[in-house]
Amino acid sequence: MTVTIALVVVVIAIVLLSIDRIPTEVSSLAIVVLLVLSGLLTPREALSGFSNETVVFIFALLALTQGLSATGVMQLVGRRLLFFARFSTRAFIVMLLAAVCAFSSVASNTAVTAAFLPVATASSAQAKVASRRLLMPLAFTSMLGGTIFLFGTSTNLVVSSALEQRGLGRIGFTELTPVGLPLAIIGISVTLLLMRWLLPPREGDPVAGAPPLREYVTEAVLTPGSRLVGKPLRQLTEGLGVPVRGVVREGIMRPPAPQELMEPQEHLIIAGSLDDILRVKDLRSIGLSADLRIPEDSRQAHALTEVSVPPTSALAGRSLGDIRFAQRYGLVALAIHRHPTLQGSHQHLNLMGSLAGGDALKNIPLSVGDLLLVGGPEQRVRELAREEELTVLGGVDYQRPRYRRALLAVLIFATTVAVAGLRVTSPAIAGLAGLLLMVATGCVDTRTVFRVDWRVIIMIGALLALGLAVEKSGAGEFMARAVLPLAGVVGPRGVLCVIMSATVLLSIPMSNQAAALVMLPVAIHSAMDMGLDPRAFALGTCLAASCSFLTPLEPSAALVYGPGRYRFVDFLRVGTPLTVLMLVLLTFAVPLVWPFTRG
Repeated sequence: MTVTIALVVVVIAIVLLSIDRIPTEVSSLAIVVLLVLSGLLTPREALSGFSNETVVFIFALLALTQGLSATGVMQLVGRRLLFFARFSTRAFIVMLLAAVCAFSSVASNTAVTAAFLPVATASSAQAKVASRRLLMPLAFTSMLGGTIFLFGTSTNLVVSSALEQRGLGRIGFTELTPVGLPLAIIGISVTLLLMRWLLPPREGDPVAGAPPLREYVTEAVLTPGSRLVGKPLRQLTEGLGVPVRGVVREGIMRPPAPQELMEPQEHLIIAGSLDDILRVKDLRSIGLSADLRIPEDSRQAHALTEVSVPPTSALAGRSLGDIRFAQRYGLVALAIHRHPTLQGSHQHLNLMGSLAGGDALKNIPLSVGDLLLVGGPEQRVRELAREEELTVLGGVDYQRPRYRRALLAVLIFATTVAVAGLRVTSPAIAGLAGLLLMVATGCVDTRTVFRVDWRVIIMIGALLALGLAVEKSGAGEFMARAVLPLAGVVGPRGVLCVIMSATVLLSIPMSNQAAALVMLPVAIHSAMDMGLDPRAFALGTCLAASCSFLTPLEPSAALVYGPGRYRFVDFLRVGTPLTVLMLVLLTFAVPLVWPFTRG
């Protein structure tokens, strides 16, 4: 009877986690309550997952990744990668994916994808590669990178904790590497080949190097003492990826010549995406002309927002200079966007054409539908929402990266990982200590460091309790016996392949962590019933959970789904053969590293 109840709860858990309309955290808490009401666990046992050391360490690891992002470590690496675009597009892609793989091997793959996404999107134009052909490999690479080391993904950590609870010992920091590293190398290589064969360019895709869909125009200037003075313009456009569209000298805009040497306080016209414009704010040797008028000591307290010129606005037809925008609103207009259709049908409204004629950005008349990126005190931004002449579209979440502390953040992160990996102290304590050091040294502020995905933390805590209930009730052993007859037909490798395939399929409606924890008891009991070492089956299940590329439902894949303008079928085309190949490789590689029979 207890086994039946446990299996029913598992089915209910799968259904709850599969329904998009129900938030993950709500489903997770419902599972915890259901485990207690069904009598499978006591309240203390049901809540033990939230106090588990692994859950605390996963939280700390996500927070530490926020520190790397806040100090601009990923962005700095991304910019350096543009150097390889000079040689070939292929060299750039390979180095970008290598960097993503390296970061995701020790940090949350979802966080790494989120950090590298704007870098890849902004760099794709400079590297002359369509973002559609870059972002899916980026997401898949971050998922494969998580199989290399223990801390690469939370799935590895929760499986490690579950194995320790069952007396099978934790997963070593590099224990997965002999299989995970070649798996990642092969998987990344095959992904690039499949992208070329199975995902050809389709009509309507943005052309590599084409202007972004929403192109902002702004004016930038070399800062006093800039290291770019006397350097060729190519060092700014190709080396740093700044989309320069013209050089303003003596009131006239000239085309950007790559070999032209830049002069002190050189004025440049930049046209690019919102990310491009914000990225210029981060550079030390160049800044936005309007941004430089904001006092340095108060910029951190300033907010950014996008506003539009509505049809009823009296500002239409008047320039920023005419209306004395800064004095009137207490804000600075950093950049302007005008819809391409409007520019094409009314040549006198063409931004670049007006600038080429000698007009400064502040002297160009505004038009209905124009978007402005404005910045200033938060109070002034809130007051702007009451204005009838401008419509506030929404705030722009931006915080200047703390580049001076980038090296310190890397040292703290690396030390934390090393201390936790070597078990010098509890991984949870090591993670919390690293988090506190990040805050204490100013690498990240307290508001940013806690911007972790709490849904993941709650879900893992609930699923650890579910795994305990499956083990305690004997449901895991019951399901294993249902799989056991396959051993006589397909052998131990075949049983391993079936269990790993089931893990991959379960990860579609659920999550990687949930699928691994549901199938782990089945894998362990299947091995024990066949008289084999359960570690091979357990670690095969762990690795298989990170090899589900069939749909864009995995968090890393979901992040690139919109920016890459993918369709659901695109993931099926590329992900299906890749997933099958990974399962075949695991079926043969896992027993080589973790033999079925004990020595």
